Amino acid sequence: MESIWIEYAWALLILIGLEGLLSADNALVLAVIAKHLPEDQKKKAINYGIIMAFFFRFAALFAISFIANVWQVQAIGAAYLLYLGLKHVIQAKFGKENENIRVEVEEESAGKGFWPTVGKIGLADLAFAIDSILAAVAIALGLPDSPLDDFGGMDGGKFIVVVLGGIAGLILIKYAATWFVQLLDQRPALETTAYAIVAWVGVKLAVITLAHDDIGVLDHDFPHSTIWTLIFYGVLVGIALIGWFAPANNSLENEEL
Repeated sequence: MESIWIEYAWALLILIGLEGLLSADNALVLAVIAKHLPEDQKKKAINYGIIMAFFFRFAALFAISFIANVWQVQAIGAAYLLYLGLKHVIQAKFGKENENIRVEVEEESAGKGFWPTVGKIGLADLAFAIDSILAAVAIALGLPDSPLDDFGGMDGGKFIVVVLGGIAGLILIKYAATWFVQLLDQRPALETTAYAIVAWVGVKLAVITLAHDDIGVLDHDFPHSTIWTLIFYGVLVGIALIGWFAPANNSLENEEL
């Protein structure tokens, strides 16, 4: 039983680290959205927007708990995570940015009032949350079942992991994003690494989908097997180490919502 909770704790730490790297860029975009406001309103608008996003995220989390085990939802989530991650990795390696999105966001925000800005911050964070919630669900579904009761269509322990990951994302955007921004300045390749991990998590969700009883391409127990667990976390750690030690000139130059 203890080994189950160790695996849960390890998955949560990975999710928090991923949330931190992704929240750094998200926090910068939120700051740009509020940039046109007077100084005394900037922090207030961001705080109110994050509070609004808090309720948005929980609504999304409670909804997804009831449909997380539907294979069509898993398949769409896997495809989206693979698209999102590979898109950023390919752009980092070969692409060029056509437009500066931060400048575009700033221009769109200019002249807007306080409450419209708060709403925009809340909706922007919800858009960011879709990526992290799907990643959290993909990681959680690969965990063994816990002794906790189910919530909706999801194991209670797995749902707690997803919820804690969502809360961590909001906390990191508000308090720790500055540190992650500094870390990305020192090791810019970590941004590309974060999206490579997102793509790999998409592979994990694809494996879960293929092992669904209604699909049956893979054995039902394969996503929870020791060999797949070792492969998944081994590759994940390898991606993280490559990103940590990669030279600065391999960093992602694009800044996207």
